[in-house]
Amino acid sequence: MNSLAQDLNRQLQGSIAERLLSDLGKRMFFPKGIVAQSAEAAAHAKRFNATVGMALGSGQPLMLPSLQHLVPGLTSREAVAYAPTGGLPVLRGLWKDQILSKNPSIVSGEAISHPMVVPGLTAGIFQAAELFLNPGDVVLIPDMFWGNYRLVIEGRRQAVIEEFPFFTAQGTFNQEAFSQALETAADKTDKITVMLNFPNNPSGYTPTRQEAAAIVQALTAQADRGTDILVITDDAYFGLFFEPECERESIFAKLVTAHPRILAMKIDGATKEDLVWGFRVGFVTFGSRDMTQPQYEALLQKLMGSIRSSVSSSPGISQHLLIKTLQAPDYQKEKLSFEQTMKERYLAVRQVLETPEAQDARQYLEPLPFNSGYFMSFRCQGFSSEDLRLALLDQGIGTISIAGTFLRIAFSSIDAQDIPELYNELFRTAARLGGTNTTQGSKTEQDETKDRR
Repeated sequence: MNSLAQDLNRQLQGSIAERLLSDLGKRMFFPKGIVAQSAEAAAHAKRFNATVGMALGSGQPLMLPSLQHLVPGLTSREAVAYAPTGGLPVLRGLWKDQILSKNPSIVSGEAISHPMVVPGLTAGIFQAAELFLNPGDVVLIPDMFWGNYRLVIEGRRQAVIEEFPFFTAQGTFNQEAFSQALETAADKTDKITVMLNFPNNPSGYTPTRQEAAAIVQALTAQADRGTDILVITDDAYFGLFFEPECERESIFAKLVTAHPRILAMKIDGATKEDLVWGFRVGFVTFGSRDMTQPQYEALLQKLMGSIRSSVSSSPGISQHLLIKTLQAPDYQKEKLSFEQTMKERYLAVRQVLETPEAQDARQYLEPLPFNSGYFMSFRCQGFSSEDLRLALLDQGIGTISIAGTFLRIAFSSIDAQDIPELYNELFRTAARLGGTNTTQGSKTEQDETKDRR
């Protein structure tokens, strides 16, 4: 093992992070190579800096004029230069301020690490899997989850996803199933990873304050029994809460000081929060009750090594544009306007689900609970969601089929005035499919009866 990795492991010794690291995570380190030497040169090489592999003129990056005129508000360094492996320091500081502002349960900035920039939330999930998952490790996830989790967790790291039912029959978060899943997993291993995504993709559900408190209580109780727990909060849609009972802080905030055997890892970003889907700017932040700032720094050094050895760094131009956006005087006002637009679409869906057409369609389409985010989903009954998706596609309507059972609707992408037309077509198509399948089923039953005779 490299001596730098050994040094970082020694700094983490005795911490929850040390016990949770994967074999790969234990080997990770940030090399004192070109990037580190270039950083030293940037601070001290005042005459000539011949370290970074960029073309410079008069000390500034060269830039094609045809590109430069497209970004008149940026210098060439802001537009085309490499960003540091961990992200631009100014942006990391601004994002930490955002986390603390949105999550007042985190009473001190010292309670969490400095956020580190990754190229999108998927990259954050990838880095979490690299640093903490060995083949065969157990990852608990509610049964409504984004399909890319499986590709990263099982496909790449050969860990094992164990699902538990998201909802009770009453349409609430299934706390009993969650607690039971924790206990069952703990019987097999002394460390567990839990993935929580609120607002949820694909259901569009955020736990209530009472449900969120119960989730934290269940995790703390399991930690009390001696289980080390990594809780990864995928906060991609954070902030889009449409009902007053929604928990408006991240579960991460509640876990930062919950228990010394819990390491919370917040993965979030500007992707959805700031309408910059293609910028590929995500953040990773850590929090645990007994971890010190030097230990956080050691863990971030390992994360930087993993970033350096996979994607090198995140796009610099996106980071500079985001800095200017976050510092803009109308930023908060613009965010509120966007959130109001999303809420209007949410309310339009709520309204159409109360119509007679929607009530008639409930025998075929059962809406799952939703109160936040970009999405809502139906459970299909009497036909597969893939059949419904294809039937809608024939009519020029795109939706997402999940596991042959659920149909996801991204109401975020539909103007509020168009939502009734979309949903009414959905109801008509479901009724047609359901009726056809019922008729076919009856014929089949008649044939079977004839055969028995």
